[in-house]
Parts: sequence; structure tokens; C-alpha cells
Amino acid sequence: MSEHEEPRIRTSHADLSLSEVGTLLPGTGQVMSRVSHLWGTCWYAAHGGNWDLGSFYFRRTRSELRALILTRPKYSEQLRRFESNGLEPVGRALLAKDLAAFKEAFYEAVEQANAFHVETGYPYIRWRLPDRSPEAGLDFGPPPARGEI
Repeated sequence: MSEHEEPRIRTSHADLSLSEVGTLLPGTGQVMSRVSHLWGTCWYAAHGGNWDLGSFYFRRTRSELRALILTRPKYSEQLRRFESNGLEPVGRALLAKDLAAFKEAFYEAVEQANAFHVETGYPYIRWRLPDRSPEAGLDFGPPPARGEI
């Protein structure tokens, strides 16, 4: 390989350059759409008393946003601030199974996210809690007791 050639990655279907692999990464809009879905599901799970499911969707939300720090470094400062000031209080409330603290932290995180949208030049993007869960097929109640399945 010459010094001007990009390294290539062999997949089961093609040989791709690193630039080509980069174009396959999801855009910010795709990631944020998934985040919205996960975040809304987190709310409904916790609100229904299924704290473990709420924590699962919380961790998935955080993971998506952490990946965005890598792929969209221009937003890294806001995403890191959001993680520490917005997400972490929600995570602590989930672990404590404290619905009042969860609601307060969740609403505060939504306000922060909407403020970051304004700060980054997207004031028309405002998140709000959906009227019903994005995952309507899940049981959001507490897990059944042994013998209730």
C-alpha cells in the first residue's frame, strides 16, 4: 500500500476504504431519533414501576450519546455536560427506585436537552414526552412475582 492509499477493510461482501466505512455511520439525526425512542421508553418503564427496564433504556440512551461524542466531536462538550448534569441524576433516581426524584431529574434533563438544541443552532428541535410509549408492546409494570408467570 502506498502512503497515499487508504487502508481497506474486508467484509464478507466488499472491500471498503475507511472513508467509505465512515459514510456508513449513522448521522446525528438518526442517532437522536433512537435516543428519543429510548428516552421515552425509559420514562414509561420507570413510571410503570419496572425499574430494571427503565435502567436498561437509560443505559442504552447514554450509550448512544457517548457514541455520538466520538462520531460528532463538535457536540462533545454539550454531550459531556448533558451526561453529567442531565443524565446522571436520572440514573441515580432509577437505581434508588425513587419516582419523585426520577420525574424531577427527567424533566430537568429534557429542559437541558432542549436548551442544548438552541445552543447548537437547532432551536426548532424540542423534545417532549410522547403520549404513549414508543415500545407499546412492553410490560411496563413491575416484574411478576414467582409463580405469577
